[in-house]
Amino acid sequence: MIPPKPRILVTGGETFLGINVASALLAEGADVTLLVRPGREKTLGVLADRVRWHAADVWDPASLRGRARGHAWVINTVGSMVAEPSSGLTYHRLNVVSARNVANMCISDGVSNILLFSVVGAPWVNRQYVRAKREAETYLARIGLNGVIVRAPLVYARGTPRPFFYRLVGAVFGKPPLSWLGLGQWSPLPLDVVARGVARLVLRGPTRRINYASDLRRLNTRDELRGVVNVPPQVTQGLQMTTESALPFDSIDDNAPFGWT
Repeated sequence: MIPPKPRILVTGGETFLGINVASALLAEGADVTLLVRPGREKTLGVLADRVRWHAADVWDPASLRGRARGHAWVINTVGSMVAEPSSGLTYHRLNVVSARNVANMCISDGVSNILLFSVVGAPWVNRQYVRAKREAETYLARIGLNGVIVRAPLVYARGTPRPFFYRLVGAVFGKPPLSWLGLGQWSPLPLDVVARGVARLVLRGPTRRINYASDLRRLNTRDELRGVVNVPPQVTQGLQMTTESALPFDSIDDNAPFGWT
């Protein structure tokens, strides 16, 4: 008998981060469901034919009811490092309330495993953003879920321009001897490395509660870290791809932000 594919639910499925995590999960053989903000369904592009998806708003608990039922894991990619308090979009609402609602959905739907995208406390990362993420982490621990945290650095899409400061950070902190001191956790990571690492983390079973950039790197091969990847044919079958890529949905028309969206 063929074992069933593990079912994984990804919130923020219409964002650049969510789309790339979903792509990495598909490449690993998972059965993927996306939660997409109402009105943003078109951003899924060809991905809509390869996954289940539901329109839901993580700030509306009623729209989340029953969406996680039957899934082994929920991956919460929702959050923002940019706030607009004048519009009611505070760091607390964007990063804590969203995580709390997703965690409560897990409890009500009987899902015990949740992965939360958090952030490493690098000096250049907004302190209010870090505090909000730490509050979300604390909430997961307090309610008794099997909460796995990924304290990732800033991320970037390969081939896109990056500010000189962050290129310098990667060159200085990402290599010995400073990387040996733990400062490599601050070095920005390629988005495909993060997405692939997260997919393998949940599918292979995490060994620790809090994971950093080094943990995500270890879940990528040496060729994958260099960006030399062969995509499994079962993932790309039926997709019109312009170039070979580590992620099969890079052709989706979306702006890649530097950092989480």
